[in-house]
Amino acid sequence: MPTAEQLQAFLIEEFPQVTVRVEAVGDGRARVRQPIGREHLRPGGTVSGPTMMALADVAAYVAILAEIGIVPLAVTTGLTINFLNKPAADRDLVADAELLKVGSRLVVTDVRIYSVGDPTVLAQASVTYSVPPRRDP
Repeated sequence: MPTAEQLQAFLIEEFPQVTVRVEAVGDGRARVRQPIGREHLRPGGTVSGPTMMALADVAAYVAILAEIGIVPLAVTTGLTINFLNKPAADRDLVADAELLKVGSRLVVTDVRIYSVGDPTVLAQASVTYSVPPRRDP
């Protein structure tokens, strides 16, 4: 299965707009980091919801690709997010994704988002992906 470095290279090549860094993958899990800059903030001095939703989506995608291999045509079919606590505007965010079910066509993940250095869960997302049918070698 792909390494964190291979998945990072894939993201850079295929999604150059994504600034998420892949920190770790394995055992049905992934950890990714979103550096936070002014462009990620909303009025009130906090990280925007769309930034956290994108982070949850990328974290799920990375966890899935780490499990099934790099399948570019895997697509999000559902994302539900609960915003639980206000993120700090001056810290990067990290997202921990865990695969809950890997089916033949759908993969369901749980993603939890934190500020670096703080164990408080900021947001929790359930993300479902559709994966293309696997071809026999």
